Amino acid sequence: MTTASAVRTVRDSSTLPVTWWKSCQSAAQSDCVECGIIDAESIAVRDSKVPNGPALIFDRDALSALVDAVATDLV
Repeated sequence: MTTASAVRTVRDSSTLPVTWWKSCQSAAQSDCVECGIIDAESIAVRDSKVPNGPALIFDRDALSALVDAVATDLV
């Protein structure tokens, strides 16, 4: 379970000082999420179709918990 401080948002993800990347499995498709490392503790996640749209900013533990939960549900 994450705390409120573990996840926050920004309205315009293009203002973040990050280099965005998406999975190599997405090919040329635009229907995926992109990630960007903000600093040693924070990672931003946004919709690749809306580069000026909002982003979620996770601390590393919160993002790890999210990925683990999704992976568990897929098994």
